[in-house]
Amino acid sequence: MSANSSIPNAMPPIDTSYKRIIAIALPVLLANLAMPLQSVIDTAIVGNMNETAKLAGMGLAIQLLSLLLVSFNFLQYASSGLSAQALGQLANHADNNNLTATIASPLLSILQRALLLAFLIGAVLLLAKPWLIHIGLQALSANPESGLAAKTYLDVRFWGVIAELMNFAFIGWFAGQGKTRYMLYQQGFIAVLNIVLTLFFVFIMQMGLVGVALGTTIAFWLGVLLALWLSCHHLKISWAALFKVDKNHFTKEKILRLFSLNKDIFVRTLILTLSFAWITRLSAQSGDVILAANAILLQVLSISAFALDGVAVSAETLSGQAAGRRDWPRFRTIIKRTGVVSYGLAIMLSAIWWLAMPTYLDFMTNIESVFALAYEYHLYAVLLPLVGVGAYWLDGIFFGLTAGNVIRNAALILAAAFFPLSWLLYQQWDMTGIWLSVWCLLLLRLIILGGFLYRAHQSSSYERLQPEA
Repeated sequence: MSANSSIPNAMPPIDTSYKRIIAIALPVLLANLAMPLQSVIDTAIVGNMNETAKLAGMGLAIQLLSLLLVSFNFLQYASSGLSAQALGQLANHADNNNLTATIASPLLSILQRALLLAFLIGAVLLLAKPWLIHIGLQALSANPESGLAAKTYLDVRFWGVIAELMNFAFIGWFAGQGKTRYMLYQQGFIAVLNIVLTLFFVFIMQMGLVGVALGTTIAFWLGVLLALWLSCHHLKISWAALFKVDKNHFTKEKILRLFSLNKDIFVRTLILTLSFAWITRLSAQSGDVILAANAILLQVLSISAFALDGVAVSAETLSGQAAGRRDWPRFRTIIKRTGVVSYGLAIMLSAIWWLAMPTYLDFMTNIESVFALAYEYHLYAVLLPLVGVGAYWLDGIFFGLTAGNVIRNAALILAAAFFPLSWLLYQQWDMTGIWLSVWCLLLLRLIILGGFLYRAHQSSSYERLQPEA
């Protein structure tokens, strides 16, 4: 082994210390919190307009956008897993902090493929905007007034869908290489700009829901420009080189590999977004007050999920690099240590929500009936980090493995169990049943993914979880 220091076994070992896990997770956590903060600010501004229908419409609009956009966040996960593995495979050629052309070329090509796919998907969604909004709001059982408010907001937000999809690709690409500080710069920039622009358009220009949507749309497009600049800086290349395609990395095999992984992650994400859309539909069927209250409380899940995703990105980055080297003993260590950090963070988040919930609800709405209902059910939201942490943690492990077939199969099993169970809970307990459905969705994901991982662990055959190279 010592005779040839360039072989994989002679590479410096992956740092799996708790310090390294937290070092990767913390910037991601801060960057991720910037994303739901935008929806929180938007919802809070609308929630203080003294119109329940507008707040309910905002909830519908956000859910429909999630259904459309998050269905394509395979752009993030595929970019993250592929760039992490590429870095692991190339680690014997150069230091990660001093990228050479040898490493920059395949990494740049991963980003280029993801951005091209994001642009094409976004263009199709933008062209189909009238039909998607009309059919989507009907599917979510929108009432006339809340439906009109949702349409007003979505008509403007749709002009930013291409930028938002590109944002997924940048997040995954930076995260897979452990360059999480770039995520923080980009997402923080988008969040701050969005808040400033939204407040300007709503309170200075008096543009109402249109102003809320316009501020977010402009912020995402300017965020794309910043991310492109950060990519050039990271790879030490010019703007011209950023758009130069290397045909060696756009081969039929590599494009098909990307599409194969994307297909599996798309199925998984579509099922999850349909599950949350189903929960929104149940809320809408129960009236605008319930829909508005749940729109506020489910922001707790959004914020918590993005925070927990910081550790999930650590799990994804490190497990992807270990998988790229076939270093399975270190892979097991990564599973254990990222699990400890994940559950520790979840306990902290639930404690923070328990203390902050009254203030949070008061900030989010001045509509008395909505506030009262949200407060009645706030404990269900407070416990969401603890209930959902396992699902996000194991997602990170499997995305690092780029185990698309397992991710897809787990989602299909989830769908078969969740939808009938949720319907029974709703029929039996109405609003309480809706929240028990949210909990079941998170716990079922943990149980199913945990089952796949346990089987691989027992047989020491993690390779079987991965697709063929």
